[in-house]
Amino acid sequence: MTDHRPSLPQTPAAVQGGRLEALAASFVRGATAAGLGLGALAVLVMALWVSSPYPDRGPAGALHVAAGLWLLAHGTELVRSGTLSGNPAPVGVVPLFLVALPVWLTHRAARDALEQDRGRPRPSARGALCAVTAGYLLVGVGAVLYAAGGPLAADPPSALFHLPVVTVLSAVAGVWTASGRPLRPLPAGLPERVRLELARPRVAVALRSAAAGSLTLLGGGALLVAASLVWHADATQDSYLHLAEEWSGRLAVLLLGLALVPNAAVWGAAYGLGPGFALGTGATAMPLALAGDPALPYFPLLAAVPSKGPGTPLNWAAVVVPVAAGAVIAWFTGRAAALRYAEREEVWGCRETALTALLGATGCAACTAILTAASGGSMGTRALVEFGPVWWLTGPAALLWSAGIGVPVALGLRAWRLRGRRGEADAPVSVPAPASASVPVAVPVPAEVVPAAETAEPTESEDPALEAYDVLPTGSWSERGGEREARRAALKEASGGLLAEFPPMRMPEPPAAPGDVPPAATEKPGKPEEPERGASEQPKQPEKSEQPEKSEQPEKSEQPEKLGATEKPGEPEKPEKPGEP
Repeated sequence: MTDHRPSLPQTPAAVQGGRLEALAASFVRGATAAGLGLGALAVLVMALWVSSPYPDRGPAGALHVAAGLWLLAHGTELVRSGTLSGNPAPVGVVPLFLVALPVWLTHRAARDALEQDRGRPRPSARGALCAVTAGYLLVGVGAVLYAAGGPLAADPPSALFHLPVVTVLSAVAGVWTASGRPLRPLPAGLPERVRLELARPRVAVALRSAAAGSLTLLGGGALLVAASLVWHADATQDSYLHLAEEWSGRLAVLLLGLALVPNAAVWGAAYGLGPGFALGTGATAMPLALAGDPALPYFPLLAAVPSKGPGTPLNWAAVVVPVAAGAVIAWFTGRAAALRYAEREEVWGCRETALTALLGATGCAACTAILTAASGGSMGTRALVEFGPVWWLTGPAALLWSAGIGVPVALGLRAWRLRGRRGEADAPVSVPAPASASVPVAVPVPAEVVPAAETAEPTESEDPALEAYDVLPTGSWSERGGEREARRAALKEASGGLLAEFPPMRMPEPPAAPGDVPPAATEKPGKPEEPERGASEQPKQPEKSEQPEKSEQPEKSEQPEKLGATEKPGEPEKPEKPGEP
């Protein structure tokens, strides 16, 4: 049975829902990201609480600690109520490694909100940003309220500032990634000179060099901390073993130390730059000396602090870290200023190179100042209010080191690359001689009309300018004919029988007009000479099938011994006028 109903045109299926559903899905994604971060810390804290032999406040206290740690990961300052003195003590040192968890989760939630599958609504970039941020902050507000009754309560002003800032910045990065990382045009309100300067390629080079210099500082600081921990291995081991006796407590100390490794790297970089870091209000650790009376908590990472008193050459060697950072900035700048295969016009000038290195040093200093401000904080009251490096001292020190080393080294690297390139350009280039350079080639000489009396006998030229033509044949006509016959026979033998043997053909003689005297100077090669001249036998006319190569064909310069007037083949000769030579 056939269906005779008319077929409807195929149209794409309508997307279920609309803008409201897309925003709701983004809101749920933000709340889920916050819940995943909070849940991961809660699982870790609960595992440590279960394994602890002395659980104090039950599971509720462990969950309060997990909420406080989650807020601390966003930069929120906590207030510790259970102190020996009974006074609440602030905890402002944020483990930078712990910050990576909420930042990554928020970034991924915003990115996935704009990269949904087909058949589902897709929100706008601004709508996804607002929805993800709102969902995340809703969970954050609940965490702040829940942690207020625990041993680590959140400071409300600090939470009101740090939690939205970290969430918004992470969501913006996710939306930007989902949109293909576009770079919007510069604002129209900027002056034209500023727009032109920012559009130059040196801005991108400066950003790369600043990032490389900052990573070099962090890596050098981490290396300094590791070397100091090895040097003070006994003190480090003693503080780790006596801080907790059971394995669950030691595991918690180890995890906290790993979370503080980025902070220690920043402190090491500040130590190498010169300003050092504060160990309370009355002590500062610098390469030159450790001045004051430090108030050190009992913690393994703090066992790497140098001893009290003036510094030693080992402490002074920490300046290698900023020197390496300045050299890295100079390398990135100098390599971009004079590319290896760039033309002379494409090489940057000295002013452009110096300004790019200075911009890279400024970016490195700004990044160092931000990391320094995030790595320090307060660890209590009174002497422990200031703990860590000071950002407004570390940032200018990084600028001085990076610019003082990066700018001159970048200029020197540019000059060195240009000097090496000029040396390569001035070097002589050896051109291999062609394979046929050893074979003499006959140079054609234009024929000139020469009186017969002067060409009776071939004589050597007295003009030294004609010595370049000494490769031309100078023998008699009969000798040259014999040479041609010998070359023809050699070619025939080398061809293996490919050159056939044809009898020579004689050219018909033009009819002579009555009274004409046949001049001997107008004879062509291949035409037999007159018997009255007594010249030697002329060589045979080369056959058409046995034509030699171009270099072996008779040249125009091979004229008979006497050159008179020229004649065209097949035309009768004109009689000479009496009295003409």
